[in-house]
Amino acid sequence: MEGYGYFTDARLEELRQEVRAFAEAEVAPQVAGMEAARTVEEKLAREIARQGWIGVTVGREFGGMGLGHRAKTIIVEELSRVSGAMGAMAQASQLGVAKILHFGNAAQQRQWLPAIAAGDCLPTIAVTEPQSGGHVLGMESTARREGDSYVLNGRKVFVGNSHVGDLHGVVVRTGEGSRGLSAFLVEADRPGFSLAPHSPAMGLHGFSFGELRFDECRVPVANRLGEEGQGLEVAYSSSVLYGRANLTAVSLGLHQAIVEETCAYASGQTRYGKPLAELPVVQQKVGQMQSRLMTARTLAYHAVHLLDLGLPCDAELMNAKVVNVESAMDSARTAMEVHAAIGLSAERGLERMYRDAAHIYAPAGTSDVQWHRLAQVAVGSARGEQWSVRLAAALRQTAAAVAV
Repeated sequence: MEGYGYFTDARLEELRQEVRAFAEAEVAPQVAGMEAARTVEEKLAREIARQGWIGVTVGREFGGMGLGHRAKTIIVEELSRVSGAMGAMAQASQLGVAKILHFGNAAQQRQWLPAIAAGDCLPTIAVTEPQSGGHVLGMESTARREGDSYVLNGRKVFVGNSHVGDLHGVVVRTGEGSRGLSAFLVEADRPGFSLAPHSPAMGLHGFSFGELRFDECRVPVANRLGEEGQGLEVAYSSSVLYGRANLTAVSLGLHQAIVEETCAYASGQTRYGKPLAELPVVQQKVGQMQSRLMTARTLAYHAVHLLDLGLPCDAELMNAKVVNVESAMDSARTAMEVHAAIGLSAERGLERMYRDAAHIYAPAGTSDVQWHRLAQVAVGSARGEQWSVRLAAALRQTAAAVAV
């Protein structure tokens, strides 16, 4: 546990121990079953929610923990260290919290935040569509105004917690151009809302990231998040301030698990009369992995530390995401080289970690997207005010609450 303290304190480290103990006692025994079943593990997701961890960034006035983004990172990292699927579940729910915290009105916050903090509601955010992918302005799903309601039609894909979510934050088109997107809260039991059958993917077995369908799904105007035309802001702010940090934490937890598994294997195997871990070629590979992990962790916690302080940090969040994703995938490959053939077997768990790590590449922007944005920062061509600056007042309030 050494080396965590620079960006944390005793309170946060106590939270880490709490989450790690839960993950090892309650989550670890179910990993093999989730891998075998390749279905959505709703019962365990609900149990994690009941720990109150989904409300880690929700203020105490709503029953939340009010501990900010470093605490959120700790929770997601420690769950991901044991199960990438359950770490992904927690981060996706946290992403769903962001839209209500930053764009929900007082009535919406009073209605939903206490339920989320108590673990009675798992929120999602749904932006991506089959034909547009990461091009948000290319979305075609619509909402038309009819009196005191909006009627939604279309599809959303790759929605984290699609099949366990109780409240979906959906961004759809209400007009033309960048000001023609709006966001809505859609309860999972709304008539006209349905789910496509769960389709297992390469990894993250137990986690659902599927398809939502809207067929003349009517929601009241009171369910609109923010003003009509603010949908792009809902989507981008949630992705930048929560999505990148959350996925960084998933990658970091997986990376830690990959290094631990590799060290345990290399220390327990004997080659040429000595432990495998003492062979120079293996030491070089393990040293590379450890170096990547240490760098990735520093960048991850530095970025969310700035976020908790309400300081500008869009670039730091981008960099943390790309470095953590790329380094975790690089270490997974290096670990496979150390393990050789046994690494392909589910016996060691490395092949699960390898598959899970690949799932974190695309959400909240691929590495190419992050590098493109960072290039704009470097040459001074980045447009608009940073999201971390736009929402700095709310973030500073959270930081002040954490300090009390």
